[in-house]
Amino acid sequence: MLSVGAESFSSSLLSRNVKIKIFKTIILPVVLYGCETRSLTLREERRPRVLKNRVLRRILGPKRDEITEDRRKLHNEELIDLYSSPNIIWLRKSRRMRWEGRVARMGGRRCSYMACVGIPEGKRPLGRPGHR
Repeated sequence: MLSVGAESFSSSLLSRNVKIKIFKTIILPVVLYGCETRSLTLREERRPRVLKNRVLRRILGPKRDEITEDRRKLHNEELIDLYSSPNIIWLRKSRRMRWEGRVARMGGRRCSYMACVGIPEGKRPLGRPGHR
């Protein structure tokens, strides 16, 4: 049984196209899960891009220099040229904007709308919460 771990991306048993399909259908949805409702810091925003580049480097393999015949890692610009897909940060932001559009069209009594707009209902009790 083949695993979908890091080992399968460097395996020669799977073709490059199959590895990219695995990346698109299994890994990207996991990375993008819940991105509509969660805001990220700049550091957290960088992590999915780093993961994507790392997986793509492993899938595409090293590049051989024509002059020196040495192998080297692919640069980010080369990854973008070889794997033409939308930027993962752009995907996250577009999904978030789509979700905010849905919430804006919801009625004012829905929990999602109140949580997104920030309209608290009622008052919280004073003091520290009690132990039940």
